[in-house]
Amino acid sequence: MSRIGKLPVKIPEKVKVSVDGNLVKVEGPKGKMSFPTNPRVKVAVDKGEVQVTRPDDSPESKGLHGLTRTLVKNALDGVVKGYERGLEINGVGFKAEVKGKEIHFALGFSHPVVFKLPEGVTAEVDAKQTKLTVKGVDKHVLGLTAAKIRALRPPEPYKGKGIKYAEEIIRRKEGKTGAA
Repeated sequence: MSRIGKLPVKIPEKVKVSVDGNLVKVEGPKGKMSFPTNPRVKVAVDKGEVQVTRPDDSPESKGLHGLTRTLVKNALDGVVKGYERGLEINGVGFKAEVKGKEIHFALGFSHPVVFKLPEGVTAEVDAKQTKLTVKGVDKHVLGLTAAKIRALRPPEPYKGKGIKYAEEIIRRKEGKTGAA
């Protein structure tokens, strides 16, 4: 048995979990989400717990067993607590502002960059307009959104200008040395 997959996932209070064939639906105080599971793995809800089982011990089934259990756990955590990812914008004149479901960036290009937020993801910008926090229920969608925002202007190694994750450390390079 998979060490992670065999552990049951406790369902927190105020959370509803339902399994419809290969589709797992989770509803909680922060929102709701659903995701498909692989047909090789069975998900069952009983007595306030979600149990994931697999039919055989093939390597594919073993991998899917732990993965499915982790996806269920992440979904439960997301609808109860939610997830967030911090981004920092570094550079002279670089800033961001949230307008509805869009983020408008000034990133040193000749034009402003407009990023549309996907469904279920919200963003907040601090007063200096250099720290961006992206929040959501679905960990996967949130990570993809943060990666796409970072890809608009990745940090460069000489001055560190660009968009980076809040916890990311940019390895700096030394610039050109003059002919001495």
